[in-house]
Amino acid sequence: MGYIEPAPLKDEKNPFEAMMSRFHIASQILGIDDEVYNVLKSPAKQVIVSLPITMDDGSIRVFDGYRVIHSNILGPSKGGIRFDPGVNIDEVKALAAWMTWKCAVVDIPYGGAKGGIQCNPREMSSGEIERLMRAYTLAMIEIFGPDRDIPAPDMGTGPREMAWLMDEYSRTQGMTINSVVTGKPLVLGGSLGRTEATGRGVMVSALAAMEKLKINPYKATCAVQGFGNVGSFAALLLAERGVKVVAISDLSGAYYNENGIDIQAAIEYRNGNNGNLTGFPGAELIEGDEILGLEVDVLVPAATEDVITSQNVEKIKAKLIVEGANGPTSAKADNVINEKGIMVAPDILANAGGVTVSYFEWVQNRLGYKWTGERVNRRSDRIMKDAFDNVYRTSQEYKVSMRIAAYIVAIDKVAKTYKYRGGY
Repeated sequence: MGYIEPAPLKDEKNPFEAMMSRFHIASQILGIDDEVYNVLKSPAKQVIVSLPITMDDGSIRVFDGYRVIHSNILGPSKGGIRFDPGVNIDEVKALAAWMTWKCAVVDIPYGGAKGGIQCNPREMSSGEIERLMRAYTLAMIEIFGPDRDIPAPDMGTGPREMAWLMDEYSRTQGMTINSVVTGKPLVLGGSLGRTEATGRGVMVSALAAMEKLKINPYKATCAVQGFGNVGSFAALLLAERGVKVVAISDLSGAYYNENGIDIQAAIEYRNGNNGNLTGFPGAELIEGDEILGLEVDVLVPAATEDVITSQNVEKIKAKLIVEGANGPTSAKADNVINEKGIMVAPDILANAGGVTVSYFEWVQNRLGYKWTGERVNRRSDRIMKDAFDNVYRTSQEYKVSMRIAAYIVAIDKVAKTYKYRGGY
């Protein structure tokens, strides 16, 4: 195979490089030929727009907006829209590629995409955010479409923003088109079970992994880093299944209680406390990064990218890491984790519950028929469990880590589909 060795990781924190280094390893193991390798490596489309928005004070500010479609080989592309000051093209490219692998791992007929606007929504009024979202939708009108590219919420956006996107898109088409976007409010065609879907998938992956490691959930302890949507639901659902959650954390710090934290009480406290855990009475405050080194069976990093790095990976004592966030483990830390014999349920597998239920939302919109919450949960649990078992089998067959196995499963599926469809 005429491979050029990938450049050594220049920057441990560059998410695109981290994704590429794993993609490269999995491609070599599979023996993917150069043609397919180069197709899968490169995003299919990258769109950058400038959005002049009238602010509440009458001034006009110009925002940079991005949409990267990594692949549409398996079907229409799918991926969130992020409103964050740190949004840049490298991050969006990495997240779009991750979406391709994530959809392929759980066997959903979507390609990967991601979008973002460089802004700080916390410093903007709801009117300013609405104007920005509508302007972005208009700028992407040739990109978005229920059969082309289906956005969803991500950091800094939620059901409200998706409602504006759907409305703006529908106006240009002269009719209501619910299926152009997922993560909508329930009344606008959103799906039951969508809010907790990612955290639920983390729980299913964690229990499936614990079964393989012969860890009894009723005797297991767990630490959850990040107490946003994903982390709090993962913690709550694991606790409901007997796992003792001894530590949780958010930007205000980490909270530890060796007898277990009452997660429902923590969620209620957070919701009534401006969305953070500052001063939470049910546990003692410890340093934020201490949570990674606790003596627990299961560690769930559900905060942001690159929290487990070569600098702190030695501290980890958990037997199992279940990645709720995208890219929480840097590529350099992977080797140390493998040497320590820690099993990892990787991000593209463990947090794919969100895109699974997004797919269900799109299917319901296309059918014009709403499923019950029970049906959504039952079907998403089955998809997540099957995907875990498939990745685990692959890791045994190729004698590789679960992360590389997940990439092997995903790349194999996309590469085979590409071969059937053919290039030019």
